Amino acid sequence: MSKRILVTGGAGFLGSHLCERLLSDGNEVVCLDNLFTGRRENITPLLDDHRFEFVRHDVTEPIVLEVDAVYHLACPASPVHYQRNPVRTIRTAVEGTLNMLELAREVHARIVITSTSEVYGDPEVHPQPETYWGHVNPIGDRACYDEGKRCAEALAVSYARQYDVGVRIARLFNTYGPRLYENDGRVVSNFILQALHGEPLTVYGEGTQTRSFCYVDDTIEGLVRLLASEHGTAPVNIGSQFEFTMVDLAKLVVELTGSRSEIVHAPLPADDPKQRRADATRAREILAWEPRVQLRDGLLLTIAYFRQRLQRLGVLPAGKNHGGGR
Repeated sequence: MSKRILVTGGAGFLGSHLCERLLSDGNEVVCLDNLFTGRRENITPLLDDHRFEFVRHDVTEPIVLEVDAVYHLACPASPVHYQRNPVRTIRTAVEGTLNMLELAREVHARIVITSTSEVYGDPEVHPQPETYWGHVNPIGDRACYDEGKRCAEALAVSYARQYDVGVRIARLFNTYGPRLYENDGRVVSNFILQALHGEPLTVYGEGTQTRSFCYVDDTIEGLVRLLASEHGTAPVNIGSQFEFTMVDLAKLVVELTGSRSEIVHAPLPADDPKQRRADATRAREILAWEPRVQLRDGLLLTIAYFRQRLQRLGVLPAGKNHGGGR
């Protein structure tokens, strides 16, 4: 049955893909975004659909909308964005979540809170199950995001216990794909852009730190299944079980772009996790979900997106084998 669904942060990378998916499933979608990190162009193709509504609004301010369900994605998610204004990041994570939980409580809507693998910090348990409480520096450079999301989870389960709000919590691991922002500090977009421009790929530290990468379509599928589930408030990891070092990722990007870029090393940022991989057992058992897109295939789609975007912006000439060629 068709629902009216609110997506906060709906003009962002992940949010715009979610809006598209929800519309394709036959729902009405209200996209709420203040365009701080979201881009109007991400949702421009949806504006002619009568089932789609865009509301420019900051989630740190209360709002009431008649909806059946809420996906709360609004929060800067890349280190460059969330460290640029740490107070705003904390306010968005905490006050924004509080306002969305109040909305869900008032209109009796189920709500999915998108948390993050960052709640595990620099983990001492590997891979990370949802039962692991994490190893987080509460006053470090990343604390505005890490602790903001941990507080958001605490708010969510408190609303479920005290007010019987239908809460679901998704802990998202590294997601990549088309509409990632250039120069936002995420490793996939950084490597692809450097390779396309023929610049050295910057690997921090020795490059032995690991991440697991989940293609955007797979992450969206997990979120859709989580909203529909009767699982309850216990967090669910949504992320790939395949783990790659940063050096291996850099080499793969160089290969797939046809670049001659070299790999250079820079000092490791403070509190940068050494290992990060989802234990997705709960998602497999409860949601019958697991990633389907292999990293190589997902990177090819993401590279094609960035190449076309850079050509459209006029910063990468068309018709050449960019990145130095081979």
